[in-house]
Amino acid sequence: MTSLPHAFIRNFLGHAPAWYKWTVLACLLGNPLLLWVAGPTITGWCIVAEFIGMLAMALKCYPLQPGGLLALEAVLMGLTDPASVYRETTVAFPVILLLIFMVAGIFFLKELLLFVFTKLLLNARSQTLLALMFCGTSAVLSAFLDALTVLAVVITVGAGFYEVYHRVASGKQHDGSHDVGHDAHVDEMHRSDLDGFRAFLRGMMMHAAIGTALGGVATQVGEPQNLLIAAQAEWNFVEFFLHTAPASMPVLVAGLVTCVLVDRLRWFGYGTPLPAAVKQILSEHHREQMARNSSRERAILIVQAIAALLLVLGLGFHVAEVGLIGLAIIVFATAFTGIVEEHRIGKAFETALPFTALLVVFFVIVAVIHDQHLFEPIIESVLALEGRARLAMMYVANGALSAISDNVFVATIYIREVKSAFLQGVISREEFEQLAVAVNVGTNVPSVATPNGQAAFLFLLTSTLAPLIRLSYGRMMWMALPYTIVLTAMGLIAVVLWV
Repeated sequence: MTSLPHAFIRNFLGHAPAWYKWTVLACLLGNPLLLWVAGPTITGWCIVAEFIGMLAMALKCYPLQPGGLLALEAVLMGLTDPASVYRETTVAFPVILLLIFMVAGIFFLKELLLFVFTKLLLNARSQTLLALMFCGTSAVLSAFLDALTVLAVVITVGAGFYEVYHRVASGKQHDGSHDVGHDAHVDEMHRSDLDGFRAFLRGMMMHAAIGTALGGVATQVGEPQNLLIAAQAEWNFVEFFLHTAPASMPVLVAGLVTCVLVDRLRWFGYGTPLPAAVKQILSEHHREQMARNSSRERAILIVQAIAALLLVLGLGFHVAEVGLIGLAIIVFATAFTGIVEEHRIGKAFETALPFTALLVVFFVIVAVIHDQHLFEPIIESVLALEGRARLAMMYVANGALSAISDNVFVATIYIREVKSAFLQGVISREEFEQLAVAVNVGTNVPSVATPNGQAAFLFLLTSTLAPLIRLSYGRMMWMALPYTIVLTAMGLIAVVLWV
């Protein structure tokens, strides 16, 4: 029997590696000492860096627990307070509603999504065309819908494909329970195909994730911070698009060209084709499903198609907050497909709720940044510049901070300061609009560099699909690198020369 102290150590962060546990403990013990020696500003920056490190180790340990301990410590040390955390959380309440209800709503459209995407996957003429379709479709949808909603759809589809193949590779039937997280039962002859399938899905997921950023930058409703920027600049939907188009359209073209190149040349982990054996299994499963479809299954597909249409119309016309539309879809899709048991409905919320909790923990770190004024020196130095140099530095500063922090928070801070400078007569209306575009493009484009730059990327990293396809923090950064270089450079050129 182990001693009680040893039991505490083993229970701390569960199955995480010992070195990781000791690293977390060292951070938690060292931060109070650092606060006493170096003061709140340096300690605040260190906590931001530590939290990013915990996100990077998401496959070793889900970031909610170590990140939550770090957030609790920040509050106890006085770097922020519960009121500030609550304020940051309520500002982002629409995003929380979206995560809780929209992601669950997409879960109840899974059969329809698998049906449609299986058709596309099996009929695609080339790997590159399929990659371009994932990236381009995500871009178009994200311009009018929410990036998290779009990525939730793609993740649901990817997880569905993975489960179908993993069942067959494990010698299991398509009915009944099966744990896709364990490969112990995977037949030896299927292991290489499973690795190839994982690489294929990683490429598709990353193309789709980048696509949400390409489309999200272009319109007023593409990203949460776009709504805030449009409100401060008093732009409507068309005005927002026209003001940002000189930067957003070149970035979109550059992104699609990059998608084709990296996939065709098989750079940075892209371009792995769908293994022939996997395609055959998916095709056979699709034919079996079509053959076995009873009138009840067909009725379910029809109801889900109607729900999907209502979803698109509701989001397109913005009849309500995105999360409330998701709740309506849950009610409609379950009521007319026979899902009335509590445990079946509850299963839909398993994917989003851990990430929702993690997002609230992240708002504690955002509150630390806000209360300790960590970004203010950078903002002041940027506004002190003039002309095109100020535009360039505004873009660079927003991009750099968005990559390590949260792009919604960064945009909020910068657009308020820029609006204040305009109201005080420091800058003209034309300069204000140019800087607003620089803030918009800067917070949307360079933030693809890291998973914590955008909520959609962080959602993908912490999804149940990511560990299945071996998509880690470091691999996401590596696969995003060509996009980061090309899109960031194109965004800078466009902001400086054409805005």
